[in-house]
Amino acid sequence: MNRKRWKGTAPFKPASSKRHVKPSIRPGWNANNWSGYAIKKTKRNSYTSISGYWVVPGVKPSRKNSYSSAWLGIDGFSNPSLIQTGTEHDYVNGKAVYYPWWEILPAPETKINYPVSPRDLMYAKIEKLRNGKWLIVLANKTKGWVFKKVTPYTGPATDAEWIMEAPSVNNKITRLANYGKINFKQCRANRKNPLLKPRDRGVMLQNGRVVSTPSLPGQAKDSFSAAYGSKIPQTPK
Repeated sequence: MNRKRWKGTAPFKPASSKRHVKPSIRPGWNANNWSGYAIKKTKRNSYTSISGYWVVPGVKPSRKNSYSSAWLGIDGFSNPSLIQTGTEHDYVNGKAVYYPWWEILPAPETKINYPVSPRDLMYAKIEKLRNGKWLIVLANKTKGWVFKKVTPYTGPATDAEWIMEAPSVNNKITRLANYGKINFKQCRANRKNPLLKPRDRGVMLQNGRVVSTPSLPGQAKDSFSAAYGSKIPQTPK
């Protein structure tokens, strides 16, 4: 059966981390499907571009099917809209599966017909053009391909985020795959250093436990690591 997948199901009412979360350094928010960094403003069209790099993680085997998505996007954190692109790393029916994709909610993902593998260096950019059009770019620097898509998007553009996610399959949030560790670097919002802050950091909770934990921002405040589990990873240099 062809199952519809949604990568950007926004964290439902991102909450203060005072409940149920006891990591060594308290995050600014938590969700049952997102972890990473999210920044927001109140003014419409505050964000006109977002970009960044990450290395595709390798997932570990699991007895049950498990899923993970690394991506960056605009909107979704404080509103139901979202434009995004990223990579998928799942362990399904006894084997690891990797592929790139893009998505605009409320539509499900669209797979990109290019290969990705663990340890590939990825670059992504989403940028507003004219006349309500946006440019989506996803490039595999290791394998040498570049995907580009120009598409309409009408979201408020008040949020920007760099996320590790447990995606939704048939409208149900999945079990997060053990992705090990991932680094997001050279993050940019509106072509500038976003100056990430600890309060922008969010952890993922599933079945009452923390399953994905980002580090504090790197020294330049434009990078971070995320790791499977509740232990906060080392801050990148």
